[in-house]
Amino acid sequence: MRDVIRSLEEKVLAGGEVSVDEATQLLEGVGRDDLMDLLASADRIRRRFVGDEVHLCSIVNAKSGRCSEDCGFCAQSVKFKTGIDEYELLGEDKALAAAERAAENGAEALGLVAAWRGLEQGPTLDRVTTLIRKVSDGGKVHADASLGLIDDPEVARRLREAGLQTYNHNLETAASHFGTVCETHTREDRLRTISLVREAGMNVCSGGILGMGETPRQRAELAAELREVDPDMVPLNFLNPIEGTPAGADFEAMQPLDALKCIAVFRFMLPKHHLMVAGGREVVLGHLAPLMYLAGASAAMVGDYLTTGGTPASEDHAVIAEMGMTPRPQGACSESPRPMAVQRAAASTMGGANAPVAEGVAHDHA
Repeated sequence: MRDVIRSLEEKVLAGGEVSVDEATQLLEGVGRDDLMDLLASADRIRRRFVGDEVHLCSIVNAKSGRCSEDCGFCAQSVKFKTGIDEYELLGEDKALAAAERAAENGAEALGLVAAWRGLEQGPTLDRVTTLIRKVSDGGKVHADASLGLIDDPEVARRLREAGLQTYNHNLETAASHFGTVCETHTREDRLRTISLVREAGMNVCSGGILGMGETPRQRAELAAELREVDPDMVPLNFLNPIEGTPAGADFEAMQPLDALKCIAVFRFMLPKHHLMVAGGREVVLGHLAPLMYLAGASAAMVGDYLTTGGTPASEDHAVIAEMGMTPRPQGACSESPRPMAVQRAAASTMGGANAPVAEGVAHDHA
């Protein structure tokens, strides 16, 4: 297996792509004896293509609970009884306080996350754009958001006009597995949202959740589908089984060594993208969380999540320093949309669609 790992590393470093079959071979074939070889290869790939800067961002639950959708992993669905706090859209003071905390944590961005199906024209959109402007104008961090489905190009345009730099909308899981996770909207709904966001000039943050009963091949399929979407940031979440949700009843938390293997294989398949290890890392990785950087991670969520607590920011900064890495400076984010795609496009003109970008180049935070 070590020869396979090394061969695929060399393929990636030379500008090639790892196929779904090859990624599945790694996910199924790498065991305890080979895991450190896999992590070392993923670390070399990360350093070659994205360098040693770590992108940090924070999120705030801007509207909690009573979401109409039935995503089986989510504590905020109205269809599940999970006992979370429920409240309407945050006021300006609370949003600005969250931005202040994010800045204190060393984050570049504050993601405003709302539990609802999506955004349409009307008073709610007006309130959301006001919050985005307030956070952006505060100058501490820039505003990102995860606001559900968008089916109207004008909604996306207004979000960008308000100062929104990045929109998060995850694929969640492979297309072949999506119907077992959610039935109230389709994978095509999500892809349309991503398309409209990109057309409006915003960066795209899109990833998924691992540990929801998908097969190793479906994990590889998700990585390949994300490669096609080509987001500016890829968040990798791990299922934190929450009592009251279908996923919480059906699945246990992933084992830490399996989670590290997944991060590494995603780095093989997405060598030029920033991989953010986000929700569930405390539960799944535990004391092995620092190894996520050796497995290829180049970004992290700092502070609390939506309905669960996170790692204290001081611990994240200490780990980053001990790993010989550095947080990306606050304010380093470019105003230009889709910087990673621009960088990759430039690389393709110099050596083909899969040509590597310069070692250590820093892409925009998503």
